[in-house]
Amino acid sequence: MAKRGGFQGGGGMPNNMSNLMKQAQKMQRQMEENQKELETKEFSAKVGGGTVAVTVSGSNEIIKIKLAKEVVDPDDVEMLEDLIIAAGNEALRAAEAAKAEMMGAMTGGLGLGGGLPF
Repeated sequence: MAKRGGFQGGGGMPNNMSNLMKQAQKMQRQMEENQKELETKEFSAKVGGGTVAVTVSGSNEIIKIKLAKEVVDPDDVEMLEDLIIAAGNEALRAAEAAKAEMMGAMTGGLGLGGGLPF
């Protein structure tokens, strides 16, 4: 006599869940590898006609600032400060764009960034 209700033996569900878990683990490993690779990259931005350049790492740390001599004016320190901030922010935006691109490639448009796809 067959039992009614409940799980009806086999049916493929446990195997599908196992495959799904394997895929999730593989994706997690790939994301970790990509994140490590991204952290080693450098992103630079120049402003003020190239007079100020800031380089940041993929882990959002400022690693280099280059100033042209002509932009260093003791009578206009505020302009130099503004240029450094602008270049730094632009370099950080470039790093964030690279991260977003990596995540988009990894998730393949699953919609994981803004909620669940269902």
